[in-house]
Amino acid sequence: MQSTFRVERNTKTIRRWLLLFIITLLISGLTAMPAEWELSIAIRFFDFDSVIGSWLNEVYTGIKDTGEKYPYLFYGYDWLAFAHLVLAIAFIGPYKDPVKNRWVIEFGMIACMLIIPLALIAGYFRGIPLWWRMIDCSFGIIGLIPLGICYNKILELEKIEDRHEKKFEEFNNLVNYKQK
Repeated sequence: MQSTFRVERNTKTIRRWLLLFIITLLISGLTAMPAEWELSIAIRFFDFDSVIGSWLNEVYTGIKDTGEKYPYLFYGYDWLAFAHLVLAIAFIGPYKDPVKNRWVIEFGMIACMLIIPLALIAGYFRGIPLWWRMIDCSFGIIGLIPLGICYNKILELEKIEDRHEKKFEEFNNLVNYKQK
C-alpha cells in the first residue's frame, strides 16, 4: 500500500516537472522566430548608455540590418524553433512512462550540460560578452533542476519495481515448491 502511494506520488512529481520543462521548451522555441520584434521591445527597457542597453541595441541593429539585406539567414532561427518543439515532443515519452523512457531524461541532462561549453567556447569566438554567455549557461543549469528531480524520482520508481519483482519471484518459487 505504501509503495503504491510512493509510485503515484513520484509519478505525479515527475509529470509536473516534465510539464514545466516541456512548456519552457515550447515557449523558447516559439520565441526564437520573432527575434527582431522581441529585441525592438527589449531595447526600450534599457538605457542605451548601460552595458545591457548598449549590447541589446547592437544586437538589434545587427538583426535588423541582416533581416533587411539577407532575410533568408533567419531560416536558421526557424530551425532553432523547430528543434525546441521537437525536443519538447520527445519529453512526452517520459511523461507517459518515466521508467521506460529514462534515457530521454538522461539525454536532456546531457544536452543541458553541453550548453555550458558551447556558450563559453562558441560565444567567445563570436564576440559574445562574458556576462551574456553566463546568462546562456544559466539555461543549462536551470534545465538540469527539473530533469535532475525527475531522474531521481525515476530511480526511486525503478527500486520499487525491482522490489515488487523480487517479491513476485519469491512468491512464484514458493508456489512452485509446494506444487512439487
